[in-house]
Amino acid sequence: MTDPARPSGERSPRKRVTNYGTGRVALLDAAVRVVARGGLRKLTYRAVAQEAGVTHGLVVHHFGSRDALIEEAVTHAIRSSLASSTLDIGTGSPADFAAGLVDMVEFGPELQAFQYELLLEARRRPELKAHLRSLYEEYFEATRRELDRILPGPASRGMSRLAFAALEGLVLHQLVFGEREATEEALTELRSLLEGLAEEPDGR
Repeated sequence: MTDPARPSGERSPRKRVTNYGTGRVALLDAAVRVVARGGLRKLTYRAVAQEAGVTHGLVVHHFGSRDALIEEAVTHAIRSSLASSTLDIGTGSPADFAAGLVDMVEFGPELQAFQYELLLEARRRPELKAHLRSLYEEYFEATRRELDRILPGPASRGMSRLAFAALEGLVLHQLVFGEREATEEALTELRSLLEGLAEEPDGR
């Protein structure tokens, strides 16, 4: 796919990649920042190259098409968020549920904004839905595993979705309004509810 910002017939310079892993991650981070600031429509090879401080040709070399860049950026953003949120830390203690959520939003707002931009864009571009859904299943599954450790019985799909929806809403509001303290207060209440469920015989 060609970059719409480049005149027809003009060839992009090519550059040999010597550190594929690091370079690729840097470009994905740049793509996330571009979309977080301006939406998916601002995502071009040239915009990513400028954001990353590299040549246009290097972005083409790594991804080959804009659709491939989008898909890999979505995967990168969601898995980075999972890693930084400590949603699936495995202690089984209600006090540790979503322990890293507040810091995740404060120190990585672009990752969160990128995901919300893509979710909204998927309403206009249905082809994005399948990829987003498969990756969001990782969020749902991580939430379910942590609830299974906390509750005396297996967490239902409804319970897992409810808990994740609460977390996602808190992330969105902190992203838009700031208010770190309000997020922390809400998480304290959520953990208290989970603690109460953990003490019931069937966890319901």
